[in-house]
Amino acid sequence: MKFATLQDRTLDGRLLLVSRDLTRCVEAGDLAPSLLYALRHWNDVEAGLRERYDALNAGQLAGQPFEPRLCAAPLPRSPQWCDGSAFLNHAHLMAQAFDTPPIPDLDTIPLMYQGASDDFLGPHDKVPLPSEADGIDFEGEFGVIVDAVAMASTPAEALASVRLVVQLNDWSLRAMGPREMRTGFGFLQAKPSTSFAPVAVTPDELGNAWQDGRVHLQLEVEWNGERFGQPHGGEMSFGFGDLIAHAARTRRLTPGTIIGTGTVSNASRAAGSACIAERRVIEIIDQGAARTGFMRFGDKVRMEARWPGGGHGPFGVIEQQVVRAERAA
Repeated sequence: MKFATLQDRTLDGRLLLVSRDLTRCVEAGDLAPSLLYALRHWNDVEAGLRERYDALNAGQLAGQPFEPRLCAAPLPRSPQWCDGSAFLNHAHLMAQAFDTPPIPDLDTIPLMYQGASDDFLGPHDKVPLPSEADGIDFEGEFGVIVDAVAMASTPAEALASVRLVVQLNDWSLRAMGPREMRTGFGFLQAKPSTSFAPVAVTPDELGNAWQDGRVHLQLEVEWNGERFGQPHGGEMSFGFGDLIAHAARTRRLTPGTIIGTGTVSNASRAAGSACIAERRVIEIIDQGAARTGFMRFGDKVRMEARWPGGGHGPFGVIEQQVVRAERAA
């Protein structure tokens, strides 16, 4: 199934079922008023939602045109948002460029931070930020939304909890990150609201692109209309089973929790990057100095995971512009 959320000035929006080709949709509020409700009552509502989804795809329901620009994030808010760093190529590049001491157990224990989950951005929302001096960066990622996960679940048990797969942009303010990391308390100001592609999909919608708890699709990233990278999601060093189990090691996870991969990163330089920081460290390694600056107000970023052969992908498109935040009166 494919889900989206229509913005309607409520906290959780209105639930839509979206056709497999992303051209049509039908409301599902009578079955589940929101996607968060559906996740919390999955066993009760799944059959009805799937029946309506199948009818939409079979042409038995006319539905209406799907308009991603009217959508919020599939989950406009979530009980919890935990983001990993599952592509160790990215971590190794950062360590090489800055000659930092090795992180203990980096290759065996996933890195993860807990982000803000109360105010996600939709796929075409403006991205208001206070200052260009903060080092504005995008980070193209994949994520999963889980059902309940018991504390100390195994990776296999954790992977079985995946209900939906998403594509996201985890915005970062790079000038703030180093100071916050030195405190030992983790990110706060360095991580503004995260953006999501319009459509969340059940894993079966990905077919062979869902293997070993990984999304085997290229994530195409453009910055101001220029190709920036197209790294492949299959190169995750830790699969989603490992990431979810890590998050649940000492606590249970509730339905609607989102787990992210961290920036998608490939060993091949030809794949480009999914964040500016990685391109900068590659420039430091290969050319002796970073040459690429961070984003400016007015800049645009576009991200889309695409099927092999170049067909439009299952999640729709993130296409956003960074703007100066207006101070509240």
